[in-house]
Amino acid sequence: MNGPAAGSGDWSRGGCLRAYPALPVWVVEDHQDVLPFIYRAIGSKHLPASNISFVHLDSHPDLLIPVNMPADTVFDKEALFSELSIENWIMPAVYAGHISQVVWLHPPWAQQISEGKHHFLIGKDLSTTTIRVTGTDHYFLSDGLYVPADQLENQKPLNLHVILISPTEASNSQEENGEVTPAKRLKLNTGDTASTASASSAVAAGDPDHSTPSLKKKEVQNASAPNKAETSSECSASSSLRNGEYPIKEVVKDVCQVLQKGDAYVLDIDLDFFSVKNPFKEMYTQEGLLDCVEDRVHQLEDLEAAFADLCDNDDEETLQKWASYPGMKSLVQLVHSLKTRMESPDYEMVHQAGLTCDYVELPHHVSTEEEIEGLIQSVKILLKDMPKPTLVTVARSSLDDYCPSEQVDIIQEKVLNLLGSVYGTLDVHLNYSSTSSSL
Repeated sequence: MNGPAAGSGDWSRGGCLRAYPALPVWVVEDHQDVLPFIYRAIGSKHLPASNISFVHLDSHPDLLIPVNMPADTVFDKEALFSELSIENWIMPAVYAGHISQVVWLHPPWAQQISEGKHHFLIGKDLSTTTIRVTGTDHYFLSDGLYVPADQLENQKPLNLHVILISPTEASNSQEENGEVTPAKRLKLNTGDTASTASASSAVAAGDPDHSTPSLKKKEVQNASAPNKAETSSECSASSSLRNGEYPIKEVVKDVCQVLQKGDAYVLDIDLDFFSVKNPFKEMYTQEGLLDCVEDRVHQLEDLEAAFADLCDNDDEETLQKWASYPGMKSLVQLVHSLKTRMESPDYEMVHQAGLTCDYVELPHHVSTEEEIEGLIQSVKILLKDMPKPTLVTVARSSLDDYCPSEQVDIIQEKVLNLLGSVYGTLDVHLNYSSTSSSL
């Protein structure tokens, strides 16, 4: 179903939108830098001000929220842009009312949010005035972003669809017929998704000064259990097939159903979708890792003793005694918060719950040429059967080493060639350099 031209009145149900002469493709380095170009398209009436669908191909969800940013910052775009980083730039645009549907298309080695459909609210937390969500996936819970709906004002609904894209092998004739052969199942090294021994306590997770090194530029992603049960209307997980068994034609069908709910859509591609590194993986020496583990063991021992002590007496004197220990300042805030919610907190239960809040490493899978080409073919088949987007945004993510620097240029060339073969003439802006071109 090749859709109408980008920005055409037929595609948009949100009023008459302007049409670009050629499909604009904005290529940036850091992913958050695409947002000004999306806002520019809204301002020029090439995109509607609301009900935009966002198709996001990436090895990372990028769906976190600037934790301490006042919610009203989203209404001052210059202030907003200065607050954003590569892991948290999409959700503020959702809260601002521009984006209503997000489709995260992820490769097999990225599993930070559970597969399927997630419906939740995003709004302004009445107590903190920051942006929070009612989403209950571990990805949001472990970053402290969840609040109940009655604690949010200016609520906006978000439909989030998480869909696996696997590499395919197809001949030219098979592509033309829309028939593809699934690639042989990828053999992922255990190191690709190995979990780290980081934040094992609710207190430690909130104390970046004395836990495992925090990742300031990219989210510490959180894995959901593969067979996670459905949780009422908050998250109705679909039965998407995993490990490369989900047919691309079913992906096309799912994505097109989402796009029908919006008035226009943006296609967003991070080049690390095709090959990704965890730049922190090789940052620490073996000695550094041992020191980190030793510090973590001591902290866990202190936490266990502190919660045991609080079970006997949680008066202010006991609390301040433990708060004076290294890395335990957050204990005061936690206990005070618990006491506002319940008369006699079960501190042992709190500690055990904290120990289940484990993080996993960022995705790390340097793809072979065959895998990159297989993903290119999958994306090509997908895009050929989708409507044409209003604009395309592309992030290189290479200077911070998420997309391998030795691969980024060839991946970018393949992606631009792919877009040209599907959409025809492109208006390409290489915004990480001083050049731009029409292809």
